[in-house]
Amino acid sequence: MAIRTFKITADALALRGYYKPSGRSGQTLEESLKVLSPEIYGTMNDPRIIELKGLEYVFDRLPCGIEECSRITLTAEEQLEHTAFEKIVPLKRRRVSYRISESEINFIITQGMSEIYDILTHLTYLNIESHKIKNQIHDESGRISQEWTTLEHHVKSGELQGAELDKALWNLGIILGRSFQETKDTYLYLENSRKTAGSNNGLFKIIYNMGRRAHEDDNNRDSMLMIYFTPSLRDMIGRHKFGRAWAESMKKKILELGLHDRPIHVISANMHSVMNALYAYGALKDNPVANQTDLYDFITKCRDHSDTIREYALKHGMHEVPDTTGFSIDCQIIDMAFFGDTPFHPDINIKPADEKSGKPVIIVMDYAFGAQAYEVMDELLSPHYHGEEIRQFRFRSISIMGKAGILPGQKGDIMLATAHVFEGNPHNYIVDNDLKPEDFDGSIPVFVGPIVTVLGTSLQNRDVLEKFQKSTWRAIGLEMEGGHYHRAINAAVIRGHIAGNIKVRYAYYASDNPIISGQTLSAGGLGEEGIKPTYMITLVMLEKILG
Repeated sequence: MAIRTFKITADALALRGYYKPSGRSGQTLEESLKVLSPEIYGTMNDPRIIELKGLEYVFDRLPCGIEECSRITLTAEEQLEHTAFEKIVPLKRRRVSYRISESEINFIITQGMSEIYDILTHLTYLNIESHKIKNQIHDESGRISQEWTTLEHHVKSGELQGAELDKALWNLGIILGRSFQETKDTYLYLENSRKTAGSNNGLFKIIYNMGRRAHEDDNNRDSMLMIYFTPSLRDMIGRHKFGRAWAESMKKKILELGLHDRPIHVISANMHSVMNALYAYGALKDNPVANQTDLYDFITKCRDHSDTIREYALKHGMHEVPDTTGFSIDCQIIDMAFFGDTPFHPDINIKPADEKSGKPVIIVMDYAFGAQAYEVMDELLSPHYHGEEIRQFRFRSISIMGKAGILPGQKGDIMLATAHVFEGNPHNYIVDNDLKPEDFDGSIPVFVGPIVTVLGTSLQNRDVLEKFQKSTWRAIGLEMEGGHYHRAINAAVIRGHIAGNIKVRYAYYASDNPIISGQTLSAGGLGEEGIKPTYMITLVMLEKILG
């Protein structure tokens, strides 16, 4: 009920056009989030403790300075590139924002409702934490507390070092209800990204401005936090404005290259694994790196030669198609006709077809975000219209490699979907998956079963996930795109856009385990331990296409 309430309320607010997080609608979102008590937000429901790992996660995904703003606008694409407004891209999300003024920020929404849910979840969480911080501004007698006065002094005094920094962190830990070491760890984490990427304002300013803004919420109606949804955004929702433009540019590129009559295989993945698997050995055959007999050792070391590999790939059949529509999905088109004498690592079992007409074309497209996956796949598989001419491309397989949360295993394991089950509604889709555990070499655990397609990573509740795992659903993982991809594929089959026997492959590597403390997304990424499962899945998919 909490999941459904959050979704329905968010949908209604987007149609209504505005809301106040401290108002009745905002309180409905807040209550739903508190009932869910997502694992990624840890101690959010404890009124005395500020959740620091959750703050790290959120400030990596929201624009720098968001905590200072009392007016936040969500809009469709606006022509703001050539204005004086500051353009901001978060550290770990492909979304663009513009700082309109000291108190106003504008989000450009191109990825549909999933992006809206993601932003509203983070803003709701920040509002909860802000009001917890606000409660520390005054002591029991109603006077401004000594700790808050000290924090204000540190914020205004600038850079702190040595003993002064330790004293300031000790004081801040009292406000946050956290130990000195916990406070210091988050300070160092944010400080590193602040100095290297300018992605946040630093822990002292963040906490001070969160508390100050929440205090103004309660004491000055004119400066209350407001969230606005513009008419252009409401008109865009569900219309495929960006997906249609993106797919059109892709199809024009395929026609321009003369590849429209060749068999086409689609792979949704990152922008490096397919390129490295196909081209790295040929690009580095004269480099000592190529002497690595173990494939995964070779892949690990070749990451330092990405420019060399890319240059080689561009001369041997790879074409880059960077996104220019604002949809945030870059692509590569790989023509396997160029692979006559291209060497592969001995552990890669690929044998391209002899006849050029039968040699496949591979479209590698970057990860989609949530419901954006439906739009991108629906538009890509639709026929191309040029005047009165209708051209249907020869799609032969669709392979989806994603990262997902795992339920029965550990970070780094592999999951193969037998179905996608939508969380919070009765929609589910059976998958005739062309991938089987025996396709893999056995060095990494492979789990097979239904995968839950969730509303957002920030709305995950331990009890709900355990229910999916331990009930007769026997779900093995959760992710945000698979069900949306498969909904579009089924629709394309029904509409006659693709053949009913098209090969479909879904494989995920476990980026986290949301029901094990210390293994949630807020605990950090996979790092180098993600290389082997990523490339193992990539190679199996390529061998299915080209073996």
